[in-house]
Amino acid sequence: MFAAERRQLILEMVRANGAVSLRELARVVQTSEVTVRRDVRALEAEGLLDRRHGGAVLPGGFARESGFPQKSHLATAEKTAIADLAAGFVEEGEAIVVGAGTTTQELARRLARVPGLTVVTNSLLVAQALAHANRVEVVMTGGTLRGSNYALVGSGAEQSLQGLRVSRAFLSGSGLTAERGLSTSNMLSASVDRALVQAAAEVVVLADHTKLGTDTMFQTVPTDVITRLVTDEPPGHDDRAATELQALADQGVQISVAGGPGAGAGAGQPASEVVAADRRGPRRDVPLPGQRSNLSPGGGGSGPQLRTAAPLAEPPGGRVADLAPRRR
Repeated sequence: MFAAERRQLILEMVRANGAVSLRELARVVQTSEVTVRRDVRALEAEGLLDRRHGGAVLPGGFARESGFPQKSHLATAEKTAIADLAAGFVEEGEAIVVGAGTTTQELARRLARVPGLTVVTNSLLVAQALAHANRVEVVMTGGTLRGSNYALVGSGAEQSLQGLRVSRAFLSGSGLTAERGLSTSNMLSASVDRALVQAAAEVVVLADHTKLGTDTMFQTVPTDVITRLVTDEPPGHDDRAATELQALADQGVQISVAGGPGAGAGAGQPASEVVAADRRGPRRDVPLPGQRSNLSPGGGGSGPQLRTAAPLAEPPGGRVADLAPRRR
């Protein structure tokens, strides 16, 4: 494929999806990430797109939201690795909330095997993934269906979450920065995500490396509220993603990186600042924002009892790399 043909195809993909990772672009145009990065720089110089951490977005500063068909084909391997790791943080008999998104949908597929679990969600995709899990209770919010991401939004969804207390919230979004935290491109989705966060003692964000450093219009979770980020290993050349991860760690966010033995080094961190899961003692977790008493979804004495959060321990299997805050 000639350079002009590659760049036209890259431009069409970015226009169709809003944001595309370099890995995905390289796969589609069947060339190396080095070549794709050179093409993206050339297109950026012409003002046709903007470079972001590990990918490209539409020009204009804020990435627009892609529809579900486009999102479902982006960074699929990364989302799978993130979901595998995040599922290990969920314990038997726990009660959690899971927000809308393709990454949380992958997580839900793995939660079907956790006995005694109660999952509160506004996502039809999450509910569908758990529909046949006979040991998992699914509680749907009310609200108005937003067809682009199969999620329930609006005042009905937010009101149904009032009085709810669960151990953890698992959320994804359109972008994540150390400065603003998690953000999304839709106001209604952002409002429901904030209500989900209010119901949880801990907040776990699931975001692949292409979302690191991407900023979108509506803030959902400020950085100081995020307990843990579960992400994939950024490419070794992606210095900006590594910088963003370190900035998040400096603000107290626990960073868990799904990947191989070199996950920590791949994130661009010195070996002294990365601790492998199989070579260290118990984790010191960010303190919870106050212990919660056992409450039912409606705040009364009926319904399933929702447990308070236990410290986030290492999930069984796999490897995790954690970034420690820099010494000042």
